[in-house]
Amino acid sequence: MGEALFEGMLQGAWALMLCASVLVASVAATVFVVRRRALAGDDSQVERSDQLFWDLFLGAAVAVPALLIPTLLSPWTGLFLGGAGVAAGIAAYRGTPKYLARRNAKRENQALGTAQVAAQAQHDELIARWRRYELDPACSIDFPALTDVRTPETSALIKAMRHAEALRLVAHRNYPDAVSSLGASLAAAERAAGLPAEQA
Repeated sequence: MGEALFEGMLQGAWALMLCASVLVASVAATVFVVRRRALAGDDSQVERSDQLFWDLFLGAAVAVPALLIPTLLSPWTGLFLGGAGVAAGIAAYRGTPKYLARRNAKRENQALGTAQVAAQAQHDELIARWRRYELDPACSIDFPALTDVRTPETSALIKAMRHAEALRLVAHRNYPDAVSSLGASLAAAERAAGLPAEQA
């Protein structure tokens, strides 16, 4: 008799933990999805209300049986599970904006890292392109304006080079834009020096 009672209590505890897990997960997931859609606000009003209905319906289809079945066996169990569900909903409601902000920041950092790597490669190409005018005697003779800082376009090019290099050293978020400006300055200096477009 004692052993059967113990087994019954053990099975009841396992069932309670299973129902509590399902209830908490379904409530938290439903609140998270609804809150995320509300914060995004991309859809039209009709689409949003239709999606809200289906989100709540699917969440309730999982949460309600997980709450009702144990409640039929013991009202105290239902009270405990109801409290757990409410706590999960509140936690998901409060935590969703923070989670989304962290996720967006992570995505932005990854995108910035990718842009930085691409900008470094482009920067190296631009510097190599400019150095041939400085180091190649034939280019220096043919296009002396590209090394003459008295020329306004060349002066602007040198400033753009210094600016891009300074931002590269500190991995600044504006570094890709500085490299784009450097490319435009180099092209302008080449045009001012009389370099044919196909050779630039």
